[in-house]
Amino acid sequence: MDIDAFVTAHSPAWDRLEELIKNRRSLDGAQVDELVDLYQRVATHLSIARSGDADPVLVGRLSALVARARSAVTGAHTPAWREFVRFFQVSLPVVVYRARWWWLGTTAAFVVVSVIVGWWVAVNPEVQATIASPEEIKQMVEHDFADYYSENPAASFAGQVWTNNAWISLQVIAYSILLGIPIPWVLWQNALNVGAAGGLMGSRGKLDVFFGLILPHGLLELTAIFLAAAVGMRLGWTAIAPGARRRGEVLAEQGRAVVSVALGLVIVLFISGLIEALVTPSPLPTWARIAIGVLAEALFLAYVLVFGRRAARAGETGDIERAPDLAPTTG
Repeated sequence: MDIDAFVTAHSPAWDRLEELIKNRRSLDGAQVDELVDLYQRVATHLSIARSGDADPVLVGRLSALVARARSAVTGAHTPAWREFVRFFQVSLPVVVYRARWWWLGTTAAFVVVSVIVGWWVAVNPEVQATIASPEEIKQMVEHDFADYYSENPAASFAGQVWTNNAWISLQVIAYSILLGIPIPWVLWQNALNVGAAGGLMGSRGKLDVFFGLILPHGLLELTAIFLAAAVGMRLGWTAIAPGARRRGEVLAEQGRAVVSVALGLVIVLFISGLIEALVTPSPLPTWARIAIGVLAEALFLAYVLVFGRRAARAGETGDIERAPDLAPTTG
């Protein structure tokens, strides 16, 4: 693109838009229509400039001009509470929904590995011997596993669980900057731990205790971690295969969308932490504790399905910047 010719051809429109923005409080109907038309045209100019090798100064000038024009066209900024509502109605669920196949694949792989490892540990005493001594296994199965959930006050335990799981999820998402390569290893290690614990409990006839303590909070907790892993790997894959769009543009959009998941998972993991601290060690019957966990999981999945699918059909991406200034261009 010839920058000088581009500037010469379009600078009158930019100057006119500047003038209309400065006098926006006194515009008549025809001038308001002109302002809207110029805003759309200059937004397209900005998109063209960004798609080429334009001078950063020019891109900066046009970005500022378009931002001011957008403010003049749309009026006051959206109230903070509306942005908050939009985040939970659109930004978070649509990112989760669009990553659903990565999410489901991650979940299936984790479950398969955990089950295989659990069975292998349960039926092989020699494998159990490499994990711990018979006395240590007995202590873990009969006391330590259950005591873990009740040895600390509920409030402090909930805070500890929430902080730990949120940190793990954020770390998993952060691995996307390494193309997501470390994420399967993190999941593998966690699947081995879950499978080994289940196998040891099963070998002593304590699977009912294992699932009774794991499922109430574990369904939602593991779902959140699987989701963090899925969006992290999806973002990493975007760097490898960005599709027809420019790699930098797609990565920026997907990266901002992943931020939505990171923020949302803090809330999801807070809820799972409360369940782990208040429900898992409670004197409720096992079926009731598991039912609470299943209900929490079902509500989250329904939330993603209903709001996420609706937003995806509306063309939303979950990009928290929501920049409308990238008009489609060719070439």
